[in-house]
Amino acid sequence: MKKLKKIGLAWQILIGLILGIIVGGIFYGNDNILKYITPFGTIFMNMIKMIVVPIIVSTLIVGVAGQGSLKQVGKLGVKTLVYFEIITTVAIILGILLADITQFGSGVDMNELTKGDITSYVETTEEMSKEDHSIMDTIVNIVPTNIVSSMAAGDMLPIIFFSVLFGLGVAAIGDKGKPVLALAHGVADAMFWVTNLIMKFAPIGVFALIATTVSTFGLSSLIPLGKLMILVYFAMIFFIVVVLGITAKIVGLSIFRIIKMIKDELILGFSTASSETVLPRIMLKTEKAGVPKDIGSFVIPTGYSFNLDGSTLYQAIAALFIAQMYNIDLSLSNQIILVLTLMVTSKGIAGVPGVSFVVLLSTLGAVGIPLEGLAFILGIDRLLDMMRTVVNICGNTLAALVMAKWEGRLDMDKYNNYFNNETADASVKEN
Repeated sequence: MKKLKKIGLAWQILIGLILGIIVGGIFYGNDNILKYITPFGTIFMNMIKMIVVPIIVSTLIVGVAGQGSLKQVGKLGVKTLVYFEIITTVAIILGILLADITQFGSGVDMNELTKGDITSYVETTEEMSKEDHSIMDTIVNIVPTNIVSSMAAGDMLPIIFFSVLFGLGVAAIGDKGKPVLALAHGVADAMFWVTNLIMKFAPIGVFALIATTVSTFGLSSLIPLGKLMILVYFAMIFFIVVVLGITAKIVGLSIFRIIKMIKDELILGFSTASSETVLPRIMLKTEKAGVPKDIGSFVIPTGYSFNLDGSTLYQAIAALFIAQMYNIDLSLSNQIILVLTLMVTSKGIAGVPGVSFVVLLSTLGAVGIPLEGLAFILGIDRLLDMMRTVVNICGNTLAALVMAKWEGRLDMDKYNNYFNNETADASVKEN
């Protein structure tokens, strides 16, 4: 029993992942088994979603009220959004270049592919088009009309906006705000304790989620679209090592150190295909590595709407891959339109289920690519989403460290001590 306790979280999750693949493969197409397995994955994901909003609200209030001012928040916000836009644009251009160079979509026999049902994504896209989703709409929607409903929907941008203003209000009233600040601090500490408790169930949740996916789609769906999987995974790894690696190097950091710091979270995010599962732990780990609480609690949640590097990289590749399947030769002007369209449509809709598919549906029509092409790649989307999540997690973790460094507030002593400590990359200790 003592030996089992020494197995790190990363290994526990990896074991759950492997067992999920095996069980899912054995019971492929067996709906009766899914009835008993799927609920465990759903419960785990629900527990994670349950704690995200309280953590973001409490940590932002503590950070802004304790250290911030309106001028500092505004300065940080502008820098953060500019950084996100640059990195996201690089991801889109990289995806288009790799798809153009490899031409992996050409020659794919669509008769060998199985069509998935994309009706729900089409309906979501139609609802969004009625709302005329644009940059100005995104800006307007940042200001909530009802913060309670925004919290219930998990709408990050309005939650961040409200929390920052509330934190500034707490700071402005001085001693009268100290009880509120103490309450927010207590909520944050309590929720991080709850996070550590929930993470004990992560291997079971991962097992259930993966087993459900494999038993639903089967491993045979990977073969016809193997080239797309290879291209997407190569592009994602290249982006992390080269693009994020160079970005980290510019500010004197190491992407490999950062990967080591968040290895547990990367495996968990990969297994669940959800960045939400690791958001609380990423915020806590970056704080332990020297990022001030107010910067981490602002940059990381904001990145979930504006810094989806993995998602935009995939969207660019998938769009050209589908065009190549239909033998559609996109001109340079059409590819520029594709870049500009993705830059706009990928912002501010992270809370939409199947966000990458929704964005693609609203993008393909702009350059004359058949929307039905998405139905052919739906079967492997979950496996591609797993790697997209890894890139999104890496990108947002690095963003917090970069912004702290650019603000001159990254505690390099804490940063170096974190990695010099032999237990630093172990599971986050309970508060």
